[in-house]
Amino acid sequence: MAGWMQDKVVVVTGAGGGIGRDIALAMAAEGASVVVNDIGASLSGVGLDQGPAQRVVSEIEALGGKAIANTDSVATWATAQQIVASAVDTYGRIDCVVNNAGILRDRFFFNMSIEEWQTVIDVHLQGSFFMARAAAPHFKSENRGALVNMTSTSALVGNFGQANYMAAKLGIVGLSRSVALDMAKFNVRSNCIAPFAWSRMISSIPTDTPDQVERVNRLKTMETAKIAPLAVYLASDQAKDVTAQIFGVRANEIFLFSQPRPIRSVHNAEGWTPEKIANQAMPAMRAQFTPLERSQDVFTWDPL
Repeated sequence: MAGWMQDKVVVVTGAGGGIGRDIALAMAAEGASVVVNDIGASLSGVGLDQGPAQRVVSEIEALGGKAIANTDSVATWATAQQIVASAVDTYGRIDCVVNNAGILRDRFFFNMSIEEWQTVIDVHLQGSFFMARAAAPHFKSENRGALVNMTSTSALVGNFGQANYMAAKLGIVGLSRSVALDMAKFNVRSNCIAPFAWSRMISSIPTDTPDQVERVNRLKTMETAKIAPLAVYLASDQAKDVTAQIFGVRANEIFLFSQPRPIRSVHNAEGWTPEKIANQAMPAMRAQFTPLERSQDVFTWDPL
């Protein structure tokens, strides 16, 4: 039986380790030819190393799969085009981009530098746009294609010290939906995954208190490989009618996230004044306010 991705070509960014590596391995195991993209930088985006991408390619080839390494950055338009070109030049086509590349520059908002803000936006949000935009002409001309974009519950719910990351990851949700709308008539799909997994991206979480230690121990039970099956499904032809959705994966759980829609309205025939808003509108809506929570406040049960 042919694999779910037989004869397809997939670019996986940030695939030198963690979630990206497992997605690349899973895509190859299901028959895809994979462009393993990773610049080999540190968690904060510093440095370059060709080793991680090539090691994953060697793993895929050792298992009988097909892959090439690419070490271009997603964070500029020119280099993102080179990543997509490497797929088309080598394999003659491109069927899916998994926008997984990311870095962290965590700091409380009131201390965050402009550089810490900009570098995270460049890799996550700009990079996801550049990769999607570079692939779009190929998808459009072939009347097919899929984007799998990585968001985060840090953005969907909240977290401390991640204004840059949260803004980028929520921006990716809007980008993904826009691509789904604009490209639907060309049979191109775009979805998001919010992954829960212990990887280098979250290994910097502090462990200064018993609660933090307990949280980290719980996170360590969530394997990066658990994310890959959903990514493969979303990239496959079996998901041809699934687009503009936000999913989450947490060990053996898969979530479908809600998206913003009106949940309460108030009306005043004479029009609103600040006083009327304070005395009537806010009290009427307050029960439906979204709490100021973090991801861990919402996902309070152990991974299943």
